[in-house]
Amino acid sequence: MKKAASLKEFVERVDESKKKNPKDLSSDQDLTIAIMNLISIEEHLIFSGAKTGKNKFYDMVQDIRELRKNLMLQVIPTYEGEVWCISKHLLASSMRLMEVGTKQQSMGNKDKAYQLFSQAYDLYCLFWGLNMNLVDTKDVKWANDDVEKTERIAQALQSTRIPHKEETGLFGKIKSVVRKAVDCCIE
Repeated sequence: MKKAASLKEFVERVDESKKKNPKDLSSDQDLTIAIMNLISIEEHLIFSGAKTGKNKFYDMVQDIRELRKNLMLQVIPTYEGEVWCISKHLLASSMRLMEVGTKQQSMGNKDKAYQLFSQAYDLYCLFWGLNMNLVDTKDVKWANDDVEKTERIAQALQSTRIPHKEETGLFGKIKSVVRKAVDCCIE
């Protein structure tokens, strides 16, 4: 696929692909939130088993894991390389950042919470970008290939952002597309 010349062209391509792909993205978005919670349940069962010494918690992990895998197949039916595992970890990391953000918010640390919520959304958008084939891995460079750009991205990720502000770079482009493509309010 030829690289889009502008963000507008990129969004137009996504809109066109939605017309060709009848996949219900709002439903898939709900599934990803369920998957996040199932990953969290797996973790809690393992920690509960370790903390209590009761194997019954460990015994439940396999059933939860199978359910999570089956649901992931509905969102990621085909993939190459490590995309499946990367996707799982992007969702898990996004969920954890949301949880840490809500704890920071309840402690009155709103700026820190907003930063964590923004980072959680970045990871969530990266998940969609990866699984909607919006991220072309041939364009990904090692950090030392473009240190200046990497530093700008890192600074942007660390700053608190205003929602829906026009952003640049990989996360900005993906977030813009995801906002348009994954609209949970479309029935």
